[in-house]
Formats: sequence, C-alpha cells, structure tokens
Amino acid sequence: MQVKIKDNIILIGTAHISEDSVREVREAIEKYKPDIVAVELCQKRYEAITQKDKWESTPVTSLLKSNKAYLMLAQTFLASIQRRLGKEYGVEPGSEMIAAIDEAKKHNTAVALVDRDISITLKRAWRRMGIREKFRLSWEFMKALIGFDKEELEELDLKELMKEDVISTLMKEFGEIAPSVATVLIHERDEYISKKILDESKKGRVVAVVGAGHLKGITEHLKKKKIDVDLKKLEYVPKKRFSILKTVGYIIPIIFAALMVYIFFFGGWEKTLEALAWWFLINGTLSAIGTMIARAHPLTWLTAFVAAPITSLNPAIAAGWVAGYVEAKLRTPVVKDFKELSKLESLRDFWNNKVIRLLMVVALANVGSMIGTFVALPYLGSFIPGL
Repeated sequence: MQVKIKDNIILIGTAHISEDSVREVREAIEKYKPDIVAVELCQKRYEAITQKDKWESTPVTSLLKSNKAYLMLAQTFLASIQRRLGKEYGVEPGSEMIAAIDEAKKHNTAVALVDRDISITLKRAWRRMGIREKFRLSWEFMKALIGFDKEELEELDLKELMKEDVISTLMKEFGEIAPSVATVLIHERDEYISKKILDESKKGRVVAVVGAGHLKGITEHLKKKKIDVDLKKLEYVPKKRFSILKTVGYIIPIIFAALMVYIFFFGGWEKTLEALAWWFLINGTLSAIGTMIARAHPLTWLTAFVAAPITSLNPAIAAGWVAGYVEAKLRTPVVKDFKELSKLESLRDFWNNKVIRLLMVVALANVGSMIGTFVALPYLGSFIPGL
C-alpha cells in the first residue's frame, strides 16, 4: 500500500511477512529512484536482521548483562506471531526491510534508519505500565509464545492484514490490553518516525518502508504543515515510579534486624544462632525446591539455597537472578533457542526448551524465596519470649 506525500515522500505500508510487500518495495524503489530509502528500523534491529548469524549465536548471558536484554525480549515478543505466519507463507519476517536495504545498495542509494531505539521504546513502555497492565500483557505475551492462540493465527488472512481498518482494529485491541504501552509502541513511534522521515526529506526524495499499522498515523503527521515533535523528549526514559513490592523489600531487612536484636537481647547467642539457622534453612530450602521444580542443574539448587537467605535481605538483588545466572552458565542457551518457542506443541517440548527452563528457574527461585521469607519471619518471632 503506497501513499504519496507531496513530491518528495513516498510511504509504503507493508506486512512483515508478505511476498507482495517485498515485491512492492523493490518496484517502488526502482520506479521513484529516491535519494534516500528510509526503513522502520533502529540500529539494533538493523544489526539483528543484517547480521543474523552473529545475533542468533549471542549467549543469553551476554545479553542479560547489558541493555540488550530489552532487545532480546522485543525480538521474542514481536517476532513470535510473525514467524508462525511467515512459515505458512514462506516469507521470513522482515524480508521487505531487507529487500529495501538491498535495493538501496544496488542503486547506490543512502539508507536511513528512522525508528526509535527499541531498548528505549521498551523501557518507556515498561516504566509507564501499572501492575494490572503488566500482568495482562505478560499473560498475552505467554499465550503468543507458547501458542495458546494457534487456531486464531491459522484463521488470519494475510491480505486482510494489509487493510488499514483491520490493522487499526488490531491496534485498538492491543490498546485495550495496555493503553500506556499502545501509546509508546504506536503513537509515539508514529510521531518519531514521521519527524525522522521529514528530516530526511530535506536532503532529497524519500521512499519510506513502514509497517502497515503505522501507515495511517505517519501519513496524518506528514500531511501537517509542521510536525511539532521533540525527538529528545521521545528518547527520554522516565524514572521508576513508586513500587509497593520494592518498599516491602526495604522493610524486610529492617524487620529481620529488629528480630535478631530482640532475640539476642532476650535469648543470647545460642538462640540468635538457632534463629539464623532456621532463617537459612526455611528460605534456602524453599528457593531450592523452586529450582528443582524447574528441573535446574544440581549446582543451581545449591546456589539458590545459599543465595536466597542473603538476597532476601538485599532489595537490590533477587535469588532468582543469581540462580538464573548460574543455570545460564551451566546450560547456556543462545538466542536461536528463542525460535523454538513458537514451535512448542507439547508439555515435554515446553520443559525441554532451554529458554523456558531458564525463565522458570528465575521465577520459581524467586517465588520460593519470597514464600520462605514470609514463612521464616513469623517463625523467628517465636524465639522471642512472650510472643
């Protein structure tokens, strides 16, 4: 689907898994012979598409130690449904973007990456979400990955996806799940991409390749006499908001310290050491059991057992992070393992997937430690005479 803005901007709305979109992109660049080909990619996504082998072989531990963790999440979430549809239609997700880049190189035309950094987009979305939105989005995310909506995907018509009203409907439904996320992922990016395209058009004629879902919004912005958009403002990541869970996390070590003082005051060293032993035993055991349920490596069990009683007193770190790091080192998955998420069909597949196992280790170690904390604290109170 093409939209011409004046004489120097041609927008092409594409479906990311359509052979027709690939062909339309090539024909448009050949026809209009632009000075610049703009694509709806940021630098990180551009590298993920053009350096695929390198990206897919990157250890997950490397991604988790940097801001690329956001990119890892994005690649998994945004590509899971596209891959299933792409398999049916025989087209790799992002093929139209690759086609645009290849065609630009063929004609010795400049390529402009006009999308906002995906790490910034995801950070802004996560910071803006409330607890309810996070739970709802996480549920939809898990359904998309595991394939609970497989029948719905099979019923999708690719040609229908190219229609503006259907795309708008999908965007609206997504906005109902998480309104703040829809604002960041859709509306803000419409503004951002429009401004970048307009800036590029000052250098010459532009053919811009964007997803069909953004075509209407970008078109409306570009038809305005002036786009009043501050790119730096849209690249700003809001500070973290007040969190009840984090507040509780800071209160727990205070309560623990107070209990230890009281126990020592009333019972002496013997009772204090006994109370500490029970704290380690209860907290560590329940966290270790969580990793066992997740079928983690035995050394990960031991790590969770030792780490949980300590991390429960440090709100800056969680037992699951430590256990997950050890599990990732012992059984290191690479990003290509994420591709298998869209192919999971049985419970056995689910449990054998390295990425799912790693996520389960982190989650269940944290759950076990949390339960252990709320079980152990009241028990420690029993060491104080009169309580």
